Amino acid sequence: MKTVLLIDDEQRMLDLLALYLTPHGYACIKKTSGLDALTVLENVKIDIVLLDIMMPDIDGWAICEKIREFSDLPIIMLTARSAKEEVVKGLKKGADDYISKPFNEEELLARMDAVLRRTRNDPSMPLEFKGIQLDEEALEAKYQKQQIPMTPKEFSLLSLFLKNPNKVFTRDHLLSILWSFSVETDDRTIDSHIRNIRDKFRKTGFPIDQHLKTVWGVGYKWSS
Repeated sequence: MKTVLLIDDEQRMLDLLALYLTPHGYACIKKTSGLDALTVLENVKIDIVLLDIMMPDIDGWAICEKIREFSDLPIIMLTARSAKEEVVKGLKKGADDYISKPFNEEELLARMDAVLRRTRNDPSMPLEFKGIQLDEEALEAKYQKQQIPMTPKEFSLLSLFLKNPNKVFTRDHLLSILWSFSVETDDRTIDSHIRNIRDKFRKTGFPIDQHLKTVWGVGYKWSS
């Protein structure tokens, strides 16, 4: 059984989430206070966090930042806001995904399953996805045994996407992970590498455009 920490100042929302999740194998810990939730994280093993943005004592963005200071556990932001700038802000703070209220039960479960996959990756095993194979030690990429020439940065981007299916990455986030915000680098570099990856996989016959998606105004994600 997986343990989910539910953080929302509305008790009714916490009860509804628990009603959705408990039959699907989740043990639910419910907190209406962000500060109380942080205390739980220090003392209880949690597998995933569902975090509301609008909280009375400390908002969801601040909670997300504090969690990221000591943990990389999956975080999904729950928000009534749909403005792109709010979504981008949450992703920049370290959230893995977001879902807007009101949400569908099946969509919530699917998003939770997707972000949990990354915690189950075994680094000793090759990365595989529908005929794609990545050998991280040799920095080799293949599709149906066809060798795909890739630069180290292109390989790193693809590896990051495959390890985090359905997670939206902002361009700034990708720069911070792979380029450490080098002064010579801007977000157009990300676009160029993404374009190269797409071109190389199209030549192999892999349906790259079905999986490497542009999230307009935000960044990119790998859709499973």
